[in-house]
Amino acid sequence: MNVKTKRIWAVSITALIITLSVIVVFSQNLASNRTDNKVDRVACLGDSITNMTGYPADLQALLGSGSTVGNFGYNGAAVNFFADRPYYASDEYRAARAFLPTTVIIMLGTNDARTNLNESIGNFTGNYEYMIEHIINGTRRFTSQPRIFLVIPPPLFENSLNLTSTTLKQEIFPLIHQVASDMGLPLIDVYTPLVNHPEDFSDGVHPNSEASQIIANTIYNGINSYSI
Repeated sequence: MNVKTKRIWAVSITALIITLSVIVVFSQNLASNRTDNKVDRVACLGDSITNMTGYPADLQALLGSGSTVGNFGYNGAAVNFFADRPYYASDEYRAARAFLPTTVIIMLGTNDARTNLNESIGNFTGNYEYMIEHIINGTRRFTSQPRIFLVIPPPLFENSLNLTSTTLKQEIFPLIHQVASDMGLPLIDVYTPLVNHPEDFSDGVHPNSEASQIIANTIYNGINSYSI
């Protein structure tokens, strides 16, 4: 083999090594994005604060084209099985399961602060844990085995929807914390960054576009702060 041929072989081998290295790095990054972050398919479960605001769309924009965010909000939904609209019994729950999410965001509890549910509020923890257990393991489980995040919902201000801020803060929030602790689930708080912004809630309950963006930002940061 002459000198020229040896040089050609050396250059070719070097180029091949560089190409293989790039492929390996790209594959690792892709695997990291799709396995470690698990944001391929994000299901947003909740009530009208999910369904009727821009937060899922804002979250989609933050996650980018590599992810698909599904909005599975159900207006009036509550955790409590004694409510008029328990989320677990909804078509939206079934649609979320069929979506095969890799990450599930659950923001419920606001409608459990209705005065007509005060007497059955003791069922909240058991009902919430039952629903989550069935997402993980039950007969109606999510076969995609998603990671699950619970969300402390945004604040309530003066409203005509029979929802009380005191019940939400003093009764519901501690129960959500208990569920997260009992089941070892990460908890994201969107209440705190919005509690001093009543101007962003025109009816005292539903966030406007600015508040929806804050919710999306907070959930996005929460997702990224946890590893598998």
